[in-house]
Amino acid sequence: MKHLLSIEDLSAAEIHALLELTDHMVEISNRPIPKVPALRGRNVVSLFFEDSTRTRTSFDTAAKRLSADTMNFAVSSSSVNKGESLRDTIETISAMGVDAFVVRHKSSGAPQLITQWTDASIVNAGDGWHQHPTQALLDCYTIRTGLDRRDGFDGLQIAIVGDVKHSRVARSDVQAFARLGARVTLVAPRTLLPPSLDGWPVEVCHRLDDVVADVDVLYMLRVQRERMDDGLLPSLAEYSTHFGLDERRAARLAPHALVMHPGPMNRGVEMVIDPAHLPGSRILQQVANGVAVRMAVLFTLLGQGAEHNLRGEAS
Repeated sequence: MKHLLSIEDLSAAEIHALLELTDHMVEISNRPIPKVPALRGRNVVSLFFEDSTRTRTSFDTAAKRLSADTMNFAVSSSSVNKGESLRDTIETISAMGVDAFVVRHKSSGAPQLITQWTDASIVNAGDGWHQHPTQALLDCYTIRTGLDRRDGFDGLQIAIVGDVKHSRVARSDVQAFARLGARVTLVAPRTLLPPSLDGWPVEVCHRLDDVVADVDVLYMLRVQRERMDDGLLPSLAEYSTHFGLDERRAARLAPHALVMHPGPMNRGVEMVIDPAHLPGSRILQQVANGVAVRMAVLFTLLGQGAEHNLRGEAS
Protein backbone atom coordinates (compact mmCIF):
# COMPACT_ATOMS: atom_id res chain seq x y z
CA MET A 1 0.00 0.00 0.00
CA LYS A 2 1.57 3.25 -1.18
CA HIS A 3 -1.18 5.73 -0.16
CA LEU A 4 -4.36 5.82 1.93
CA LEU A 5 -6.76 8.10 0.08
CA SER A 6 -10.17 6.48 0.50
CA ILE A 7 -11.90 3.56 2.18
CA GLU A 8 -12.96 2.56 -1.34
CA ASP A 9 -9.33 1.59 -1.96
CA LEU A 10 -9.36 -1.02 0.83
CA SER A 11 -10.81 -4.51 0.66
CA ALA A 12 -12.45 -6.09 3.68
CA ALA A 13 -9.31 -8.20 4.16
CA GLU A 14 -7.10 -5.09 4.12
CA ILE A 15 -9.33 -3.36 6.67
CA HIS A 16 -9.13 -6.43 8.93
CA ALA A 17 -5.33 -6.48 8.57
CA LEU A 18 -5.08 -2.84 9.63
CA LEU A 19 -7.37 -3.47 12.61
CA GLU A 20 -5.32 -6.48 13.68
CA LEU A 21 -2.13 -4.42 13.46
CA THR A 22 -3.87 -1.77 15.56
CA ASP A 23 -4.14 -4.34 18.37
CA HIS A 24 -0.35 -4.36 18.53
CA MET A 25 -0.18 -0.56 18.41
CA VAL A 26 -2.53 -0.40 21.39
CA GLU A 27 -0.17 -2.69 23.28
CA ILE A 28 2.74 -0.36 22.45
CA SER A 29 0.73 2.68 23.56
CA ASN A 30 0.05 1.00 26.91
CA ARG A 31 3.74 0.44 27.69
CA PRO A 32 5.50 2.59 30.32
CA ILE A 33 7.53 4.05 27.45
CA PRO A 34 5.11 4.03 24.49
CA LYS A 35 7.69 4.26 21.75
CA VAL A 36 9.39 1.91 19.30
CA PRO A 37 12.04 2.58 16.64
CA ALA A 38 9.93 1.23 13.77
CA LEU A 39 10.03 4.40 11.65
CA ARG A 40 13.31 5.88 12.85
CA GLY A 41 14.78 8.01 10.04
CA ARG A 42 11.42 8.47 8.32
CA ASN A 43 9.98 11.98 7.88
CA VAL A 44 6.24 12.61 8.22
CA VAL A 45 4.82 16.04 7.35
CA SER A 46 1.38 17.19 8.51
CA LEU A 47 -0.08 19.51 5.88
CA PHE A 48 -3.39 20.87 7.14
CA PHE A 49 -5.22 23.51 5.09
CA GLU A 50 -8.18 23.32 7.49
CA ASP A 51 -8.29 23.64 11.27
CA SER A 52 -8.03 20.42 13.24
CA THR A 53 -7.27 19.40 16.80
CA ARG A 54 -8.00 15.68 17.14
CA THR A 55 -6.78 14.43 13.78
CA ARG A 56 -3.64 16.55 13.58
CA THR A 57 -2.55 15.81 17.16
CA SER A 58 -3.38 12.14 16.72
CA PHE A 59 -1.22 11.74 13.62
CA ASP A 60 1.64 13.68 15.22
CA THR A 61 1.50 11.45 18.33
CA ALA A 62 1.29 8.31 16.19
CA ALA A 63 4.37 9.26 14.16
CA LYS A 64 6.39 10.11 17.27
CA ARG A 65 5.50 6.83 18.98
CA LEU A 66 6.98 5.07 15.96
CA SER A 67 10.09 7.31 16.24
CA ALA A 68 9.50 9.14 12.95
CA ASP A 69 10.65 12.73 12.55
CA THR A 70 7.70 15.09 12.20
CA MET A 71 7.06 18.48 10.70
CA ASN A 72 3.86 20.49 11.10
CA PHE A 73 3.28 22.83 8.18
CA ALA A 74 1.54 26.03 9.33
CA VAL A 75 -0.48 27.22 6.34
CA SER A 76 -1.39 30.48 8.09
CA SER A 77 2.27 31.58 8.14
CA SER A 78 3.41 29.99 4.89
CA SER A 79 4.00 31.15 1.34
CA VAL A 80 0.49 29.93 0.49
CA ASN A 81 -0.64 33.34 1.73
CA LYS A 82 1.69 34.89 -0.87
CA GLY A 83 0.03 33.00 -3.68
CA GLU A 84 2.14 29.83 -3.76
CA SER A 85 0.28 27.01 -5.45
CA LEU A 86 -0.47 23.66 -3.83
CA ARG A 87 1.87 21.97 -6.29
CA ASP A 88 4.74 24.35 -5.50
CA THR A 89 4.18 23.82 -1.77
CA ILE A 90 4.32 20.03 -2.14
CA GLU A 91 7.36 20.06 -4.40
CA THR A 92 9.22 22.50 -2.14
CA ILE A 93 8.64 20.46 1.02
CA SER A 94 9.36 17.19 -0.81
CA ALA A 95 12.78 18.55 -1.74
CA MET A 96 13.63 18.60 1.98
CA GLY A 97 13.19 14.83 2.15
CA VAL A 98 9.70 13.60 3.04
CA ASP A 99 8.46 10.02 3.32
CA ALA A 100 4.80 10.77 3.97
CA PHE A 101 2.40 13.70 3.83
CA VAL A 102 -0.69 13.71 6.05
CA VAL A 103 -3.04 16.05 4.18
CA ARG A 104 -6.27 17.79 5.11
CA HIS A 105 -7.75 20.08 2.47
CA LYS A 106 -11.08 21.79 1.87
CA SER A 107 -11.20 20.58 -1.73
CA SER A 108 -12.36 17.05 -2.47
CA GLY A 109 -9.72 15.13 -4.39
CA ALA A 110 -6.75 17.25 -3.29
CA PRO A 111 -4.84 14.31 -1.70
CA GLN A 112 -5.25 12.29 -4.89
CA LEU A 113 -3.90 15.21 -6.92
CA ILE A 114 -0.87 15.55 -4.64
CA THR A 115 0.23 11.98 -5.44
CA GLN A 116 1.24 13.27 -8.90
CA TRP A 117 3.75 15.78 -7.47
CA THR A 118 5.73 13.73 -4.96
CA ASP A 119 7.16 10.26 -4.44
CA ALA A 120 6.09 10.38 -0.78
CA SER A 121 3.14 8.41 0.56
CA ILE A 122 -0.07 10.42 1.00
CA VAL A 123 -2.54 9.89 3.84
CA ASN A 124 -5.89 11.61 3.41
CA ALA A 125 -6.79 13.28 6.72
CA GLY A 126 -10.01 14.70 5.28
CA ASP A 127 -10.79 16.25 1.90
CA GLY A 128 -13.88 18.40 1.53
CA TRP A 129 -17.09 16.38 1.82
CA HIS A 130 -15.36 13.39 0.27
CA GLN A 131 -13.38 11.06 2.56
CA HIS A 132 -11.81 10.68 6.00
CA PRO A 133 -10.49 7.10 5.89
CA THR A 134 -8.56 6.99 9.16
CA GLN A 135 -11.65 8.19 11.05
CA ALA A 136 -13.59 5.30 9.54
CA LEU A 137 -10.84 2.86 10.52
CA LEU A 138 -10.75 4.07 14.12
CA ASP A 139 -14.54 3.86 14.23
CA CYS A 140 -14.36 0.27 12.98
CA TYR A 141 -11.76 -0.54 15.60
CA THR A 142 -13.90 1.02 18.34
CA ILE A 143 -16.88 -1.12 17.32
CA ARG A 144 -14.70 -4.21 16.88
CA THR A 145 -13.38 -3.98 20.43
CA GLY A 146 -16.52 -2.53 22.03
CA LEU A 147 -18.78 -5.31 20.76
CA ASP A 148 -16.09 -8.03 20.45
CA ARG A 149 -16.63 -8.38 16.70
CA ARG A 150 -13.17 -9.40 15.52
CA ASP A 151 -14.53 -11.55 12.70
CA GLY A 152 -16.59 -8.78 11.12
CA PHE A 153 -19.81 -6.85 11.50
CA ASP A 154 -22.28 -9.32 10.00
CA GLY A 155 -25.71 -8.74 11.52
CA LEU A 156 -24.85 -5.45 13.22
CA GLN A 157 -27.36 -2.62 12.95
CA ILE A 158 -25.65 0.78 12.76
CA ALA A 159 -27.50 4.10 12.54
CA ILE A 160 -25.65 7.23 11.40
CA VAL A 161 -27.62 10.30 12.50
CA GLY A 162 -27.40 13.90 11.34
CA ASP A 163 -25.80 15.96 8.58
CA VAL A 164 -24.86 13.19 6.19
CA LYS A 165 -24.89 15.51 3.18
CA HIS A 166 -21.80 17.46 4.24
CA SER A 167 -20.03 14.70 6.18
CA ARG A 168 -16.86 13.04 4.89
CA VAL A 169 -16.98 10.91 8.05
CA ALA A 170 -20.40 9.53 7.10
CA ARG A 171 -19.26 8.64 3.59
CA SER A 172 -16.17 6.82 4.83
CA ASP A 173 -18.00 5.09 7.67
CA VAL A 174 -20.79 3.82 5.42
CA GLN A 175 -18.26 2.22 3.09
CA ALA A 176 -16.21 0.69 5.90
CA PHE A 177 -19.14 -0.57 7.99
CA ALA A 178 -20.89 -2.08 4.97
CA ARG A 179 -17.67 -3.67 3.70
CA LEU A 180 -17.34 -5.46 7.04
CA GLY A 181 -20.94 -6.70 6.81
CA ALA A 182 -23.01 -4.25 8.86
CA ARG A 183 -26.47 -3.02 7.94
CA VAL A 184 -26.32 0.79 7.91
CA THR A 185 -29.26 3.19 8.25
CA LEU A 186 -28.97 6.92 7.65
CA VAL A 187 -31.22 8.98 9.92
CA ALA A 188 -31.63 12.62 8.93
CA PRO A 189 -34.04 15.24 7.64
CA ARG A 190 -34.29 15.19 3.85
CA THR A 191 -32.38 18.48 3.60
CA LEU A 192 -29.33 16.92 5.26
CA LEU A 193 -29.11 13.89 2.97
CA PRO A 194 -27.17 13.82 -0.33
CA PRO A 195 -29.32 14.55 -3.40
CA SER A 196 -28.66 10.99 -4.59
CA LEU A 197 -27.87 7.85 -2.64
CA ASP A 198 -27.33 5.68 -5.70
CA GLY A 199 -24.60 3.20 -4.89
CA TRP A 200 -24.78 3.80 -1.13
CA PRO A 201 -25.30 0.46 0.68
CA VAL A 202 -27.76 1.99 3.15
CA GLU A 203 -31.34 2.32 4.24
CA VAL A 204 -32.86 5.70 5.07
CA CYS A 205 -35.09 6.78 7.94
CA HIS A 206 -36.35 10.25 8.82
CA ARG A 207 -37.28 9.52 12.46
CA LEU A 208 -34.69 8.66 15.08
CA ASP A 209 -37.42 7.30 17.33
CA ASP A 210 -38.14 4.58 14.76
CA VAL A 211 -34.68 3.03 14.98
CA VAL A 212 -33.09 3.96 18.31
CA ALA A 213 -34.29 0.85 20.18
CA ASP A 214 -33.00 -1.55 17.52
CA VAL A 215 -29.44 -0.41 16.87
CA ASP A 216 -26.18 -1.92 18.04
CA VAL A 217 -24.34 1.34 17.31
CA LEU A 218 -25.77 4.85 17.35
CA TYR A 219 -23.36 7.16 15.53
CA MET A 220 -24.20 10.84 16.04
CA LEU A 221 -22.78 13.38 13.57
CA ARG A 222 -21.94 16.97 14.41
CA VAL A 223 -24.54 19.51 13.39
CA GLN A 224 -22.60 21.99 11.32
CA ARG A 225 -24.03 25.26 12.56
CA GLU A 226 -22.94 27.09 9.41
CA ARG A 227 -25.61 25.10 7.55
CA MET A 228 -28.22 27.21 9.29
CA ASP A 229 -27.24 30.02 6.93
CA ASP A 230 -28.10 27.79 3.97
CA GLY A 231 -31.69 27.38 5.16
CA LEU A 232 -31.29 23.60 5.53
CA LEU A 233 -32.62 23.59 9.10
CA PRO A 234 -35.47 25.66 10.50
CA SER A 235 -33.72 25.91 13.87
CA LEU A 236 -31.25 24.02 16.03
CA ALA A 237 -33.96 23.58 18.65
CA GLU A 238 -36.27 21.83 16.20
CA TYR A 239 -33.45 19.64 14.93
CA SER A 240 -32.57 18.66 18.48
CA THR A 241 -36.21 17.79 19.24
CA HIS A 242 -36.39 15.31 16.38
CA PHE A 243 -32.80 14.07 16.03
CA GLY A 244 -30.99 14.80 19.31
CA LEU A 245 -30.01 12.06 21.76
CA ASP A 246 -31.84 12.98 24.95
CA GLU A 247 -32.57 11.01 28.12
CA ARG A 248 -35.78 9.56 26.73
CA ARG A 249 -34.11 8.16 23.63
CA ALA A 250 -31.04 7.03 25.57
CA ALA A 251 -33.31 5.00 27.84
CA ARG A 252 -34.58 3.09 24.81
CA LEU A 253 -31.11 2.01 23.67
CA ALA A 254 -30.28 -1.67 23.99
CA PRO A 255 -28.07 -2.40 27.02
CA HIS A 256 -25.15 -3.37 24.78
CA ALA A 257 -25.53 -0.49 22.30
CA LEU A 258 -22.56 1.81 21.65
CA VAL A 259 -22.90 5.58 21.25
CA MET A 260 -20.27 7.27 19.09
CA HIS A 261 -19.47 10.75 17.77
CA PRO A 262 -16.51 11.95 15.66
CA GLY A 263 -16.21 15.25 17.55
CA PRO A 264 -16.29 18.04 18.21
CA MET A 265 -19.81 17.62 19.54
CA ASN A 266 -22.47 20.26 20.05
CA ARG A 267 -23.74 19.70 23.57
CA GLY A 268 -27.43 20.45 23.77
CA VAL A 269 -27.97 19.95 20.04
CA GLU A 270 -27.21 16.45 18.70
CA MET A 271 -26.05 15.39 22.18
CA VAL A 272 -28.68 16.59 24.62
CA ILE A 273 -27.67 14.11 27.31
CA ASP A 274 -24.16 14.21 28.72
CA PRO A 275 -22.40 11.24 27.06
CA ALA A 276 -20.45 10.66 30.26
CA HIS A 277 -23.74 9.39 31.72
CA LEU A 278 -24.14 6.75 29.00
CA PRO A 279 -22.60 3.35 29.82
CA GLY A 280 -22.34 2.66 26.09
CA SER A 281 -20.53 5.87 25.19
CA ARG A 282 -17.27 5.23 23.33
CA ILE A 283 -16.58 8.84 22.32
CA LEU A 284 -13.38 9.25 24.32
CA GLN A 285 -12.30 5.74 23.35
CA GLN A 286 -12.57 6.79 19.72
CA VAL A 287 -10.01 9.50 20.40
CA ALA A 288 -7.64 7.06 22.12
CA ASN A 289 -8.06 4.49 19.36
CA GLY A 290 -7.25 7.13 16.75
CA VAL A 291 -3.59 7.20 17.77
CA ALA A 292 -3.19 3.42 17.52
CA VAL A 293 -5.03 3.20 14.19
CA ARG A 294 -2.88 5.95 12.70
CA MET A 295 0.24 4.20 13.99
CA ALA A 296 -0.94 1.13 12.08
CA VAL A 297 -1.52 3.15 8.92
CA LEU A 298 1.86 4.89 9.03
CA PHE A 299 3.66 1.62 9.76
CA THR A 300 1.86 -0.11 6.88
CA LEU A 301 2.89 2.67 4.48
CA LEU A 302 6.45 3.26 5.70
CA GLY A 303 7.59 0.32 7.79
CA GLN A 304 8.53 -2.26 5.17
CA GLY A 305 11.29 -4.42 6.55
CA ALA A 306 11.00 -2.90 10.02
CA GLU A 307 8.69 -5.47 11.62
CA HIS A 308 11.38 -6.42 14.14
CA ASN A 309 11.47 -2.82 15.38
CA LEU A 310 7.91 -3.14 16.69
CA ARG A 311 9.01 -5.58 19.37
CA GLY A 312 11.45 -3.42 21.28
CA GLU A 313 11.38 0.06 22.75
CA ALA A 314 13.29 2.85 21.09
CA SER A 315 16.64 3.60 22.59
